[in-house]
Amino acid sequence: MAKDTPKTLLETATDLVNKLNAKALVIFFEVSSESLPESETPIVIVGSTFEMGEKVKRVSIPRTLDLDNSLNLISAFLMEHDIVQEGENFVYVTENVIGVKTVRKGISVMKGFFSKNQDVIQKLLEIAIELSVEGREGTPVGTIFVVGDSRRVMKRSHPMIPNPFKGHKINVLERNSKEIIKEFAQLDGAFVIREDGRIVAAGRYLKVEPKVIDLMLPPGLGSRHIAAAGITKLTKAMAITLSESGTIRIFKNGLLLLEYNPRIRY
Repeated sequence: MAKDTPKTLLETATDLVNKLNAKALVIFFEVSSESLPESETPIVIVGSTFEMGEKVKRVSIPRTLDLDNSLNLISAFLMEHDIVQEGENFVYVTENVIGVKTVRKGISVMKGFFSKNQDVIQKLLEIAIELSVEGREGTPVGTIFVVGDSRRVMKRSHPMIPNPFKGHKINVLERNSKEIIKEFAQLDGAFVIREDGRIVAAGRYLKVEPKVIDLMLPPGLGSRHIAAAGITKLTKAMAITLSESGTIRIFKNGLLLLEYNPRIRY
C-alpha cells in the first residue's frame, strides 16, 4: 500500500460526505487531530481510545470484529448520540476502502452498547472472541456473561455450584483476570458482573420463563440464548453469549444486538 493511500482516501471520503450531505464521517484507522480534514460534519475515529469531543469523537471497539458488525456498532453509537437518524447515511473509510452506510430500521435496539460500562463489555467481548477461536485446552466452550444490574440479576438466578468468586475482588478490567475468567467459563451457568467490571458470581442459573415474557428472537436459538435474552428483558443488564459453535451474540432489552462468529471469514 502506498504511503499516501490513507490520506488520499480520507480526502476523497470528505468530498463524498459533502456531496451526499452525509451526517458523519467514520474513520477506521488512527489519525491525529492535526491531520483531520476541515469539516462541519461530525467525525468519529475508531481506534484504541474512547474520547467524546464536541466535534471529534474517538471510539474503541474490538479490532477482531468484521467490518459489517463494526459498522452496526458504529451505527448504534451514532444514533445513541443523535448524530444520525434511521434512514440517514454516514460515510466510512478504512485504510483501503470507502463506503456509505445507511442506518437501517431497527438499529435503535442496539442502543446501550456504548454506555458507561462500555469498557467492560468490550473486554468481555474480546475474551469471548479468544474463547471462540481457541476454546479451552482444545475444547469448545459455551458461556454467558451478564453485565450490569447485578442485584436484580442475582435475585432472578440461583447457584448451580458454590460461587467461586465469593470473597474475591476480581475485575474483568484487570490484566490478570483474563485467564481466570477463561478457566471458569468452562462451568455450567452464567457469570454475573457489575457495571464496573467486578465479578459477582459464576455458575448461575438464570430463571427465565420465555412464554411469560414473550421474547422476539430469531428461530433456532437454544436455551442459553433464551436465558440470556430473557434476563436482559427482566433487568437492565446486557448479556454476551458464546456457543460451542463459536458464535458470539449480544442481547439487550430482550433483543439480539449483535451476532458474530470469529471462526468464519465473512
